[in-house]
Amino acid sequence: MALRIETFSNVTGGNSTFKALGHPLVASKAATLLDRLRKSGTVAVYDPLNLAEAFAELYPLSSLRITGLFVQDVERIGRTTLGREAEPVTALPDSDAKSLLVMGFDADKLVAQVRHLIPAGMQVVTLDGLKLPDTLLTDTRGYLTPLNWATNFAFFRDKDGLHTRVVTANYWSGYGARAPKFWLCLFDARGEVLAQWTEDLPAAGGTVVVDSAEVRRRFELGDFEGQLFIHVVGAAGHDVVKYALDTYGDDPHVLSCTHDANAWPADFYAGLPAPQDGERVILWVQNSFPTPIPAGAVSLNPMGRDGDAVALPQGVPAFGTLALDVADLLPDLKWPQQVEVRAGKHFVRPRYEIVSTAPGKPERRRIAHPNVERTDLKTNPKLAELGNLMGKGYILPAPVLPVDRFRSIALPTPMGRNQQTLPLAAILYDANGTEVARKSLGSLPRDHATALDAAELVNGHGLESGYGHMELVYDFAAGDEADGWLHALFRYEDTETGHGAETSFGAHMFNTVLTYKDEPQSYAGRAPGLTTRLFLRTGVDGADTLCHLIYPASTPWHRESDTHLILTRRDGQEIARRSVRIACNGSYHFRASLTFAEDELAAAGEHAYILIRDTTCRLFGYHGLVRDGADGAFSLDHMFGF
Repeated sequence: MALRIETFSNVTGGNSTFKALGHPLVASKAATLLDRLRKSGTVAVYDPLNLAEAFAELYPLSSLRITGLFVQDVERIGRTTLGREAEPVTALPDSDAKSLLVMGFDADKLVAQVRHLIPAGMQVVTLDGLKLPDTLLTDTRGYLTPLNWATNFAFFRDKDGLHTRVVTANYWSGYGARAPKFWLCLFDARGEVLAQWTEDLPAAGGTVVVDSAEVRRRFELGDFEGQLFIHVVGAAGHDVVKYALDTYGDDPHVLSCTHDANAWPADFYAGLPAPQDGERVILWVQNSFPTPIPAGAVSLNPMGRDGDAVALPQGVPAFGTLALDVADLLPDLKWPQQVEVRAGKHFVRPRYEIVSTAPGKPERRRIAHPNVERTDLKTNPKLAELGNLMGKGYILPAPVLPVDRFRSIALPTPMGRNQQTLPLAAILYDANGTEVARKSLGSLPRDHATALDAAELVNGHGLESGYGHMELVYDFAAGDEADGWLHALFRYEDTETGHGAETSFGAHMFNTVLTYKDEPQSYAGRAPGLTTRLFLRTGVDGADTLCHLIYPASTPWHRESDTHLILTRRDGQEIARRSVRIACNGSYHFRASLTFAEDELAAAGEHAYILIRDTTCRLFGYHGLVRDGADGAFSLDHMFGF
């Protein structure tokens, strides 16, 4: 019951059509268009761009009396589309339909090409009637231009003393955008619109903040939990909307953060952990489209056990939100087992929230996201042959937080539907870049439940600096089933307070001048990406900022980084900077309050950020907030670059 829409291709990138059809402002326009066609009588459909099925998935055509489906591509003639056998458009003169629905935007040229074939008196209707106003377009010359669809969703809640805050920077003006702005739409759990508004963005590099508590006050709203739709108008350079999402509460014990939603809905997501004792794992199912998710269309199964999938018995309204307790569908699953989400392209990368309770302890919450599970990947034998050229090749780096206080745990997650085994090794590095330990994890089966505690790697070896990082890499001595889409979930536990955080992501090649496919990835332009520009937001309400920077290298690179930490005011103005040197294969753990002077932080003000810049190497970073004290809380997630 997956939606038959194209959202993302690893060859061509993101698809704009589903965004243009699924935009919140389009649903009412589509209803008007379909009502007009229904009243006209019989309808012929001309589908030169192969958009008819995608349109019908979001806006069912069952109410129309369709008498013919016509195409331009001769290879599509005779194929079934919308339940009808496609005819050549040259047969259109024989149609007795009252209206012709042309499936295309900017359709004047499409109509002109077949004008001589359209019977006299036949009404012509195109998708141009669904267009957004020009004021919401970046490029009015091409409606489906990707920059017109710099959109994303964010989990957004202000309820029972729990709040959310979206934080990003105006990186679009750094690529030449003039006066970009946000168009925002807030949905509640039923998919009803609570508010729509526009916000001008600050100057290039300025901080952008959308806080649920402030939005609630501005629009005089009651409790809500739903999602925020973000549309960047006037974008340049990137059609991807990146942000950090902080969740915080009136109670200081509530503090967590997660990443942007990844704007392309996928068929499958993985990396969703099963609960351990004393925990509830809540999957937030948030419909990304203006059509309901039917009951049974979304299901969960234990990873590696496709035959044990259990369907969600209820549906989700258009743009609606449903909190799904994983234990309701899979009651026998326990950490470190993991869950596969069969999403059917109904929603973008979802959030999950873990609520933990312990006797005599306050309730703790942490929020994170699963990742996209690829359906197009196959085992790539060439990866095992690249060692002499690419060294460690794909690297998945993650912090080992100060070992005197934190547990750092890794759970490898199969992220390709064809991946049946994971041949992996874990390497532990001290902050100075010294390899401390290495352990083969063997060839893990798809349904494995193997979590690695960094303490197992330390095991008396010691970390001189008290912290470091671990890397997961392919171990081709254990097996050869590698596809380049290596992922893992990393969990962190504060042994003093019981608070936790987790994050998940995928491997890349780092800091090698040789390239393989699109690796090492670049923020903009072609590979290799050998520089760093990371966004580190600063804390508010008494929370300090923490950061863990890692300098991974697939092959030997510069002995030390030349890293600049640039404290930046909310309007994009630099206040102060510090320079640090990070050893190749090493890491650097710091807090804002110990890096910048009190007067510098005061001058930066609220909602400042630290730009992490390095032109000599590519760093991978983690950011978070921390509240000190015996009952303090912390958050941690990987950072975004631009």
